[in-house]
Parts: sequence; C-alpha cells; structure tokens
Amino acid sequence: MTKRVLLKLSGESFADSDTNFGISPSILTNIANQISKANAEGIEIAVVVGGGNFFRGVQESAKGMAQANADYMGMLATVINAVALKDALDRNGTQTRVQSAITMTAVAEPYIRLRAIRHLEKGRIVIFAAGTGNPYFTTDTAASLRANEIEADIVLKSTRVEGVYSSDPEVDKSAELFANISYTDVVEKKLGVMDLTAITLCEENEMPIRVFDGTKDNNIYDVLTGKDLGTLIN
Repeated sequence: MTKRVLLKLSGESFADSDTNFGISPSILTNIANQISKANAEGIEIAVVVGGGNFFRGVQESAKGMAQANADYMGMLATVINAVALKDALDRNGTQTRVQSAITMTAVAEPYIRLRAIRHLEKGRIVIFAAGTGNPYFTTDTAASLRANEIEADIVLKSTRVEGVYSSDPEVDKSAELFANISYTDVVEKKLGVMDLTAITLCEENEMPIRVFDGTKDNNIYDVLTGKDLGTLIN
C-alpha cells in the first residue's frame, strides 16, 4: 500500500454531469467521504483541484481575454473548490489545510513545501489551490510539480473514463483501454491524458501516474488505498 499520494481532481468532478457547472453538495460530500475514509486508514493524502466547473480558460467565456488574465481567473476558481472540499472534510472531522500558490491569507495558508509535508506527516489532508501560481501552466502540471515536491509515491488522476484509451472512448467505441503504458507512448500517441509539461515532469522524476474513473462509486477510496484501477503510466 502506498503511504503518500497526490490526488488530482478536476473542477468538473464537483459538478452535476448534466451542467458541468458549480458544486453539487451530494457529489462533494461523496468525494470527501471517500478521502476521509482513506485518510483514517493512514494514507497521507494531498489534493490538487481544478477550476473548470467555474471557469475554463479555453472556453467561450475567455475568448478575447489575455491568456494570463484568463489563467489567473481559473486559479481563483480552484480556490473556491479547495475551500468547499475543505469544508466537507472538516464536517467529517478530518483535519484539513488549504495551501494556495497565490497569497490570500484570509482563506488559505501560503504554499510552503516543508509545512505541507509536516501537515501530511501529522495525518492532515493538504489541498493545493491556485495551480502553480503562474499563468500558462495547467493544474495537471501543478499536480505533477506538487507530487514531486512532497515526495509522493504516485499521482492519482481522476477522470470521467476508465483510464487511458487508444482514442477518445466517448467518440470511438472501439477504443482500447491500456492497463499500463509508458510516458513516451502517451506523448508520442498524443493521448491527451495530461499536458506535455506534466507528463515530462513525472517522467524525469520517475513519478508514476494512475488514471482512473473517479465518478464511479468508491473508486476514489479504492485507488487511494492502493487498488489497481484504470491505467498506470510509468
């Protein structure tokens, strides 16, 4: 069983599937319950959250904006999700801290690597918000960066599909699911699992990535506690 993991949750995973906008209280509670349950079993869990349920920098709402401005708005959206997840975890009695890459001391601690590690060692959940704090970088890259900084055992990326496929399974019904694939194959086949920077960062630091379906009952808990779901990239 892994000891310390980095869980990457998209912003859309907090929203109802029919709208992909906002936060569904029932979905948020379900995610928090699974994380709390795994944490109670001794797994050290850090979480990176996206912001796509409030603001997606590449969608219509951002057209015409300077990319940096759109990205900063996206970072602020991740803080909303981080605070919401913290609240749900707090209600479970799970000790949780939010650390933001953008300083906003009223709602989150500033991101400090050694403090984050200390929280994890004490059994607290740490939620990393605001991406890397820099425009032009995705929250997938933030997840890869933070995982390496806190010396996690693995990155667990929650998606809406079973894992990594040879093509988009929502479009191509004959798409093949990989149980295991190399970083190089992900890049060369342009499989779109994570952006190139995130994949390269993990490859250079030998950080494995497990891609799994986080929408199915209990899958988040199962993968946090070491079950081999989805696709392993290594």
